[in-house]
Amino acid sequence: MSFTRRSLMAGAAAAASMAPFADISFAQARKVLIMASGQDIPNFDPHVTTGYTPILMMRNTYDSLVRIEGNPPKPVPHLAASWTVSPDGMEYVFKLDPKAKFHDGTPVDADAVKYNFDRILRLKKGNSWMVSGVLGPDSVQVIDKGTVRIKLTKPFVAFLQVLVWQWIANPKVIEANKGTDDAQNYLRANIAGSGAFRVKRAEPGSLYEFERVADAWNPGGGNLSGAIMRIVRETATQRLMLQRGEAHVALDLTSEDMDALKDKPGVVSVIEPEFRTFSIKMNTENGPLADVNLRRAISWAFDYQAMLDTAGYADLMIGPLPTGIFGHDPKLAVPRTDLAKAKEYLAKSKSPTGGIKLEMVHVTGLEQQRRWALVMLDSLKKLNIDLEIKPTLWTDMVARCRSPQTAPDLMPVYQTANYGDPDNIAYAAYHSANNGSWQNMVYHTAKVDKLIEDARAEVNEDKRKALYLEFQKQVVDDAADIFGVLEKRKLAFRDGVQNWKFVPVASNAIELAPLSLK
Repeated sequence: MSFTRRSLMAGAAAAASMAPFADISFAQARKVLIMASGQDIPNFDPHVTTGYTPILMMRNTYDSLVRIEGNPPKPVPHLAASWTVSPDGMEYVFKLDPKAKFHDGTPVDADAVKYNFDRILRLKKGNSWMVSGVLGPDSVQVIDKGTVRIKLTKPFVAFLQVLVWQWIANPKVIEANKGTDDAQNYLRANIAGSGAFRVKRAEPGSLYEFERVADAWNPGGGNLSGAIMRIVRETATQRLMLQRGEAHVALDLTSEDMDALKDKPGVVSVIEPEFRTFSIKMNTENGPLADVNLRRAISWAFDYQAMLDTAGYADLMIGPLPTGIFGHDPKLAVPRTDLAKAKEYLAKSKSPTGGIKLEMVHVTGLEQQRRWALVMLDSLKKLNIDLEIKPTLWTDMVARCRSPQTAPDLMPVYQTANYGDPDNIAYAAYHSANNGSWQNMVYHTAKVDKLIEDARAEVNEDKRKALYLEFQKQVVDDAADIFGVLEKRKLAFRDGVQNWKFVPVASNAIELAPLSLK
């Protein structure tokens, strides 16, 4: 079986021809941005949820101490109007913007900031991994209503960058709806933020509508009165919606979609490099792939060139860290297709002649992932291993990651760096603290945990780099993932969308406040 981008596109195009039409002229007149997204939002709780669609919602309905801007991205003031850092990097003092207030008018003060960090550390979910181990119970201190001091328990060079993703919710609302689960049930479907937008309508599986908060403390400079994120599973349908003017932004386009959009009138294409990995996670804890020799066999049998050929605008990954990020080892010895070596490892495994069946899921409608599942199917046949491919809703994939017993054997995952530091990928995707998440469903080893923990705390660059080199070598030896491709970010806009600027982290989690429609 061979794979080409053109041949694999046919099925998607046929499905796209049945796409429903929608008239956005009314939305255009009201300055409502229409976005087409392939993924739903499983949870609104800012301290529980992760993923690009939840981030899109959070960064527009909630605020954090700092925002990210620019390329390369840098933290800039947000709820915190200014800050100072002690010479040893262990203490941060933030001066809050006195104008900041939640949607109900309650001030966003120092008590609210402390309340939120306490909840983040208490729940140990969502983005808590970014501050886990570097903040203790007494780390966040209220100096006065407008001043917060944060003392780290150990050095963490990326601390300011991770604050971008620690959202501050309204303690008054949380306390009123606390129940027995710290308000997790309430915040699952409700917003308690201070952002420039609020959720007007939520229809899971269909659409989410945002409306601008009339008296928002920090409204931004654009003219949008609102936005609609429509769930459109097929990328080809997203592309056709954009071409027809039924959407202003398409968030999940493939390389073929970008090729098809080239020179189309009224369309602005964006193809930019960013720290965004694509790997195929293996269930290292339960089932046949708990056997490291079987994982190594699959790693060597996989057809990397076929994956690259179907990817389009991409490069092959060299190990777990993206090329170009601090600490990445461009000379790392990684598996490349070698069937003889694959069979050597297979012979050492508990299934020396194959004869087994594995399960691989992929996100429903994501054509690129479907193609790579077919590449895996073809690769495994050469080891006499069968593969069952299951298109699955993203929310269901996330749910299956919660235990080794429910996790699939193989699961493809895009991981977009939220901050330009190797800690982002290393801690999220390979530290045991994140087991049960889509970023790291089961993989854990004491050695890798320690390497990651030491690296995030190491301020000496040479020592830090050495730790990451050893980390990459160990993860490759464990064959935790199929290290796939670094795809360039592919987005497309109608030319009536103004003021959008590319930032190479979470770039498809669109920030609405600065945007205008002409």
